[in-house]
Amino acid sequence: MQWDDEAVILSLRPHGETSAIVQLLSQTHGRHAGLVRGAQSARARGVYQPGNQVRAVWTGRLAEHLGRFECELVQAYAARALDDPERLAGLVAATAVCEGAMPEREPHPGCYQGLLVLLDSLSDDHWAEIYVRWELGLLASLGFGLDLTRCAGGGDNDQLSYVSPRSGRAVSLSAGAPFKEKLLPLPGFLLGRGAGGEEEVGDGLALTGYFLERYIFHPHDKPLPAARQRLAQLFARTAPATGGEGDASALKEGP
Repeated sequence: MQWDDEAVILSLRPHGETSAIVQLLSQTHGRHAGLVRGAQSARARGVYQPGNQVRAVWTGRLAEHLGRFECELVQAYAARALDDPERLAGLVAATAVCEGAMPEREPHPGCYQGLLVLLDSLSDDHWAEIYVRWELGLLASLGFGLDLTRCAGGGDNDQLSYVSPRSGRAVSLSAGAPFKEKLLPLPGFLLGRGAGGEEEVGDGLALTGYFLERYIFHPHDKPLPAARQRLAQLFARTAPATGGEGDASALKEGP
């Protein structure tokens, strides 16, 4: 059995003295693991770094076997981020979220392309806002998309300011005012209002992190990856907002 595909390295776990088990997200084969002989050698170490784009060849005797990878470097995204701790934190968080959230060997080409867009954006001034959008896209691709287009409580759609942690739907400023302590802030940049900034990115990470944990990680008895938690801490408010399950009982959830 053999296939050849584009992929992004997600993680590397030592196996023996020089080999490693490599997890990657491929374009048409999904999240996939394989053994790489010599992955810890000085020559190969720069290739098998989380975030790097590679051309991967997988071979195995049977499709269900672990198999082996041979990878050729395409883009060294990890090296580009090494000198910037925040961008490096974003890269490591993205690969950790992918490894924990993506189902094994299930094709999600949209998720792969979205990850490449995020990695390309790490040289952009607004990479952190793009990261939040990427997590929203990941949630949608896995069947847990949020509705940020209309108010769950029947308020004005032009003043959407919160998100219900119960339904994942936006809530207007007026409809959400009585329950704002139980709602998640909705950053304006996700609605095309302004360019974002550190505070709004923090709100965005709290928003996507809540739903990633609720829908993807908690059902499998796993916390958000530590790398993702560290990224959120970089942008956290002094007293970050936290949503709750009982917040939206008085809101009109609609059909």
